[in-house]
Amino acid sequence: MSISYDGHIHSPFCPHGSTDQLEEYVEAALQAGYKGMTFTEHAPLPKRFIDPVPNKDSGMEWEVVHSYFNSIQQLKEKYRGLIEINSGLEVDYVEGYEEDTKQLLDSIGPYLDDAILSVHFIKQGDEYTCVDYSPETFNDLVHSLGSIETVHKKYYETVLKSVYSNLGNFKPTRMGHITLVNKFQKKYPFKNEFNTEITSILDAIKEMGYSLDYNGAGTVKPLCGEPYPSDQVVQEALKREIPLVYGSDAHSAKGIGQGADRLITHLLQKPNIFNHS
Repeated sequence: MSISYDGHIHSPFCPHGSTDQLEEYVEAALQAGYKGMTFTEHAPLPKRFIDPVPNKDSGMEWEVVHSYFNSIQQLKEKYRGLIEINSGLEVDYVEGYEEDTKQLLDSIGPYLDDAILSVHFIKQGDEYTCVDYSPETFNDLVHSLGSIETVHKKYYETVLKSVYSNLGNFKPTRMGHITLVNKFQKKYPFKNEFNTEITSILDAIKEMGYSLDYNGAGTVKPLCGEPYPSDQVVQEALKREIPLVYGSDAHSAKGIGQGADRLITHLLQKPNIFNHS
């Protein structure tokens, strides 16, 4: 079975992505033979939260959210009968801002066909760090927490919290790139496979009835070289019958399909699209 659905795609509404237009993403998906796709732009961060990255561009601005959904609705009509297009978001789980995130989802949930819940930020005391921003930032995190292993454990601890978090009726049910902390592993190698932490996450995902983002982006990151999650983790997910949904995590039209050749494609499923009607 070849890949026919991409459940993790960004857009020109991404403040740290390319300016490729929505139609360019759709045309790339059609060229690849896809039957469906979900745009999952980075949701706005909680208004009280201070984005720790230098350009403060981790999520969409609140002011453009409705324009984003309206644009996708126009795409649905333009490409009706050619490809299934879904409106989605990649929502950040930010520890300590669960109520803010619930309010966000309550307000825009009715516009969602699909969504992903991801962890990018690690909390240390009152400070937050974006774990995948740069090797230099990751190095700062290693020094702050004491070791590479501690960074990984803290990340997985946060992912586990995200699975169990109470984010309301519109909480995403697909967990994004759960091994994103491996993005710089070739520069910051580790020996621990974190089996205990990852097993706890997979057991929680199974318990909650969620699915996994099987993300190809890590394969094109020069310091990573593998999907998120890795084959070993995917095999453990399969033992639990956790659904896997391919996501290119494309931030440009040319990113459609990235990493697909590295995935175990016959395991993929189409996401269970939300039904809030």
